[in-house]
Amino acid sequence: MDHSSGSDVDESLETRLRRTIREVPDFPLPGISFKDITPVLANSLLFRSVTDEFARQFAGSGVSHVAAIESRGFLFGAPVAQLLEVGLVPVRKVGKLPHLTERVDYALEYGTAGIEVHADAWGPGDSVLIVDDVLATGGTADAACKLVERMGARVAGLAFLLSLRYLTGEDLLRGRRVETLVRYQPG
Repeated sequence: MDHSSGSDVDESLETRLRRTIREVPDFPLPGISFKDITPVLANSLLFRSVTDEFARQFAGSGVSHVAAIESRGFLFGAPVAQLLEVGLVPVRKVGKLPHLTERVDYALEYGTAGIEVHADAWGPGDSVLIVDDVLATGGTADAACKLVERMGARVAGLAFLLSLRYLTGEDLLRGRRVETLVRYQPG
């Protein structure tokens, strides 16, 4: 078990995360600086600190379900749901769920994509926390919000490990409660 880094109580969680998230230049394409979160996942104490913080931020807010967006959102959403003692709902790519589904399509740079949840995942009166690893352009997160609301539930908020502020995601989610542990600025 790796318990290294992430245990210094004098450092903020953001500082520990910034030190741990690996920057991979020119991946997957030249000019892109990929934020690799796998070192965070490999550090049990830091990983736990992330999920504890998400749960702390939304404790007492009436959340009834955590919606975890495929695929890395599953990694953070499941322990957050356990900590909040609420149900976990996987938000999946189209065609991955075995039962009746609700679907929302959204625009990509070239084409469209879609996400689905089971049609009985939540309903009127429910309050849903949406969890994912990275907020970039915001298309998937916005589609998840639309899916929640179309099914009659309320979006309690969204929680992300990191956001890329030089992209449009925060603008697309304006007016919603968005919690992010690390924000990467332009430049």
